[in-house]
Amino acid sequence: MKKWYYYILGLVAGVLNGLFGSGGGVVVVPMLEKAEFEQKKAHATSIAIILFLSIISTVLYLINKNFDFTKALIYLPGGFVGAAVGAIALKKISNDLLRRIFGAIIVISAIRMLFFK
Repeated sequence: MKKWYYYILGLVAGVLNGLFGSGGGVVVVPMLEKAEFEQKKAHATSIAIILFLSIISTVLYLINKNFDFTKALIYLPGGFVGAAVGAIALKKISNDLLRRIFGAIIVISAIRMLFFK
C-alpha cells in the first residue's frame, strides 16, 4: 500500500509541476511529512523531486514551443544565489520556523492568486 502512496504522490506532484511550474512542492512536502519524513528532509527531498519534474516539464514546453529560454536566463543568477542561501538557511532554522514560513508563503500565494492579477 505504501508503494502506491508514493506513486500517487509522484503523479500529483508531476501534474502540479506541469500545470503550475514547480507547484508540486505544496503537495509533496506535506505528503512526505505524512509519510514520516523529518520536516527538513521532506523539504530537501521535495526540491530534489521537483528538479527532475521541472526538467521533464521544460523539455515538453520546449517541444511544444511554449517556452522562451532567453527570457528565463535573466532569472537564473538570482535563482542560483537564492537556492544556495535557502539550502544553507534550511540547516540553521528550526523546524517550527520552517513550518511557519512555508505556511505563510502558501497563504500569501493563495491570497494573491484569489484577489490580485
